[in-house]
Amino acid sequence: MTDFIHIMEIIGTVAFAVSGALVAIGSNLDIFGVVFVSCITAVGGGILRDMLLGVHPPYIFVNYHLCIVAMTVAIVVFIIAYFKRREFRQFRLFIESVNNIFDAFGLAAFTVTGAEVAYTVGYGENAFIVIAIGMITGVGGGIFRDVFINKTPYVLKKHVYAMASVLGGVLFYFCKKGNLAEGWSIALPVALVVAIRIVATERQWSLPKIQIEE
Repeated sequence: MTDFIHIMEIIGTVAFAVSGALVAIGSNLDIFGVVFVSCITAVGGGILRDMLLGVHPPYIFVNYHLCIVAMTVAIVVFIIAYFKRREFRQFRLFIESVNNIFDAFGLAAFTVTGAEVAYTVGYGENAFIVIAIGMITGVGGGIFRDVFINKTPYVLKKHVYAMASVLGGVLFYFCKKGNLAEGWSIALPVALVVAIRIVATERQWSLPKIQIEE
């Protein structure tokens, strides 16, 4: 894995760790719960990716520095929230906006790293696998997070979440097939995913769904 991809993994880990910690704190979990949910948000998608690609044990258990990064971030967020809990309650909407930004960068970073891993381990001719693995890596941690706090996974109902990941994966695949420079084949999909997520959140975009009236 290239240094650039490794940097993207760290960015994604930090972003999703912050996102997971904020959601866990908002759900009144104790410090262990906050750290656990933060870590599973940060590394859950990568674990799913490696299981599907037949990597055993998953990368995170061999190179556990990413897990240490996630735990450190979670503890720092918990300490800040603990000593600033009055402000945390008062600025909940602002904190949610910050969480959405971190979540967008985490989704983008892990979508690209997941697609890159699938592409480089031998599936470069199979667009479906590359795009699907990218999406699963991007959304997997968030699904684990929401299940553990007993909520319907965000990815299934809010703001074009999974579709942003899919579109990022599609752009990544065509950039790679077009032999675009590695930096651009990573930066462009990341920028696309982040832009879609932020615009969709600001404008309250959602995919069509059926409202069943009682």
